[in-house]
Amino acid sequence: MRKIADARILILATDGFEQSELEVPRDRLSEVGATVEIASPGGESIRGWQGEDWGQRVHADLALSSVDASAYDALVLPGGQINPDKLRIEPGAVDLVRRFHDEGKIVAAICHGPWLLVEADLIRGRKVTSYKSIRTDLVNAGGVWVDGQAVTDDRIITARSPADLDAFCDAILAELG
Repeated sequence: MRKIADARILILATDGFEQSELEVPRDRLSEVGATVEIASPGGESIRGWQGEDWGQRVHADLALSSVDASAYDALVLPGGQINPDKLRIEPGAVDLVRRFHDEGKIVAAICHGPWLLVEADLIRGRKVTSYKSIRTDLVNAGGVWVDGQAVTDDRIITARSPADLDAFCDAILAELG
């Protein structure tokens, strides 16, 4: 069984990520000993969204184009409306999500983050959840939408909103073993 201290986790985000949906998994996974890195499209720092306005900047460790999926055990996709909407039109971001999945890695998406799973065609036939406003998008993409805090189906973890962050992080830790 893998030790959490040996786990490497990548968070992929860009400007407009939901502040807590990046920071809580980053901090919780780091606290238990995992190595957590953040990638942004150009490797620059990114700015979150908190409440009804811009949040704080977060340092990115590397650029999307520099990511080697084989070096990581899991990919975390924070939500917010802006972040995943921008990333799902980035071919490199969609390709990275697909590579993580194809290499048997964990892919965890919260809130609007599952939009990237839709673009990568990874939810067809799977149980998934999301923020309620994108439920129809997931169903139309072939997902079986479930109203649950955190839903895991064959290494893909989805969660609804910041209110579910504890369950989301627990599911990631459970999948990491």
